[in-house]
Amino acid sequence: MEFQKTPGWLDWYAGPSKPRFKLPAGAVDAHCHVFGPGAEFPYAAERKYTPCDASRQQLCALRDHLGFARNVIVQATCHGADNRALVDALTHSDGRARGIATIRRDVSDAALRAMHDAGVRGVRFNFVRRLVDFTPKNELMEIADRVAKLGWHVVIYFEQADLPELWDFFTALPTIIVVDHMGRPDVSKSVEGPEFELFVKFMGQHANVWSKVSCPERLSISGPAARNGEQNPYCDVIPFARRIVETFPDRVLWGTDWPHPNLRDHMPDDGLLVDFIPHIAATPELQRKLLVDNPMRLYWPEES
Repeated sequence: MEFQKTPGWLDWYAGPSKPRFKLPAGAVDAHCHVFGPGAEFPYAAERKYTPCDASRQQLCALRDHLGFARNVIVQATCHGADNRALVDALTHSDGRARGIATIRRDVSDAALRAMHDAGVRGVRFNFVRRLVDFTPKNELMEIADRVAKLGWHVVIYFEQADLPELWDFFTALPTIIVVDHMGRPDVSKSVEGPEFELFVKFMGQHANVWSKVSCPERLSISGPAARNGEQNPYCDVIPFARRIVETFPDRVLWGTDWPHPNLRDHMPDDGLLVDFIPHIAATPELQRKLLVDNPMRLYWPEES
């Protein structure tokens, strides 16, 4: 089957630079995706966008080029609840990848077990309305109760303005919760302002809440972009990510977000994104927690 990309779609950056920052041994890219290829793993009929293909082979090549040892692959919304591309990537990873799936309430126990055996360790609930249609909260809670029995966690993707409305639902979830991209803060506002303080409070009051300090390219307003050798990109995001890393060093993760779906104005050089890490995790100890200790504890506990 052939698919036509969404008009204006930005393909991932070919030929990324080699990072100057040397990743600690065993580093994990804890947020990335595979798209199709559509001819083998068709995109979902209900999708809100049609991406470029981004295969498991290309993801593995990037992993090795950047210096990561492992990946956590998150189911892309363009595939809906059809996790075949994700599971294929996991089963061909030689144990070097874990996965976050999207599932519906009618999924069978046998299907959940098969996904677990392939390496799935969590389920993603997406509350960004421009990307997905609304799923009733009682259905999501039913799913969370089922995956909790497998030892999985719940990844939540939402925008800052929606946290007050979603607070009670989130805090009732029976698992570890991993927040994508710090809940998408408005970095034009103060890092000590009431909106971000609410997110800090959310993490501070609930020890089961973790956060990915990823995707500065999505959050930045003033840049500069991680392109053309820029060594100080996304300066406006640094105070937010650094605060979370330093306040909750044992509950943070980082990922490339390759192949960067739905970016509108530029596509970052993934090598320069890796060079962004020491701006938000300033010491070797914090870098090791962010990139090795925390993701290993969450996704490969049998090895940590």
